[in-house]
Amino acid sequence: MNNVILVGRLTSDPTLEEIDSDKKRTLIDLAVPRNFKNSEGLYESDFIRCVLWNGIALNTSKYCTKGDAIAVRGRIQTRSYEDLDGNRKYITEVIAQSISFVTPSRKEEQNEKTE
Repeated sequence: MNNVILVGRLTSDPTLEEIDSDKKRTLIDLAVPRNFKNSEGLYESDFIRCVLWNGIALNTSKYCTKGDAIAVRGRIQTRSYEDLDGNRKYITEVIAQSISFVTPSRKEEQNEKTE
């Protein structure tokens, strides 16, 4: 079984890319804090690349910005490619199957401030 759930913060604004007329993609990096302190007494984070497709990509790029907290459920995928020098490079990433927005939307925050 290949299933992963991550909760973290976006390290940059999501950008939607159109691959074909019917395919949309967004690449995000998620800063996921570790639940223990290092030897210096600080919490560290792991930065994990996630790939979002079509509706998930569209909604995330539309409603999320840098620093927003999101939860990603998906699967881990590895792939490789050859760089210009002929060296084999390996990439591990999460292919998102669903996203939950943890940070309230900007509209909700504005409504709370005016009430």
